[in-house]
Amino acid sequence: LHGWLKERLAAILATMPPPVAPTDATLTHATWEVWQEGLVERFTLPADLPPLRMLLVWDNLTGHKSTGMVLWLCQHGIMPLYTPLGGSWLNMAESIQRILKRRTLDGQHPQNPTEIGTWFQQTAQAWNRQPTPFLWNGKRRKRRRKQYGNARALGGSGAHTSQPLSRHDSSQ
Repeated sequence: LHGWLKERLAAILATMPPPVAPTDATLTHATWEVWQEGLVERFTLPADLPPLRMLLVWDNLTGHKSTGMVLWLCQHGIMPLYTPLGGSWLNMAESIQRILKRRTLDGQHPQNPTEIGTWFQQTAQAWNRQPTPFLWNGKRRKRRRKQYGNARALGGSGAHTSQPLSRHDSSQ
């Protein structure tokens, strides 16, 4: 998985303007340190850092915090920022990921990670042509209002949509 992830991040970096050569290593290091201020879990920054090019927000999986992965990110100018444990908004993001995964991979047999990435990108682009508006209607809100309405549950989280979601998008 990390090989695929590194490949995708490198591809994203390749689309960005080239980094400006650092003029002052102290200033470059200070720029990185600013993004660690206030974090509960900080990691030790390497002494030799390139200019900061990207902030990567992702979850707290153990592999995302491995020394090898964090060092690779730093060497490429990517600062990892980890989502808080128990963030309710993350449930909605994971629901959308489940829908995209189902639409992309159900009944498919990909041969390599690049194929999976391409299929996910095509599925997301098709969805974005006619995006589905989501509403946050979690269990607490339902208990308070005692009205369930016509909202449809979204992928097991508190996110809902007023429109039904088809299992497969015919525009793919």
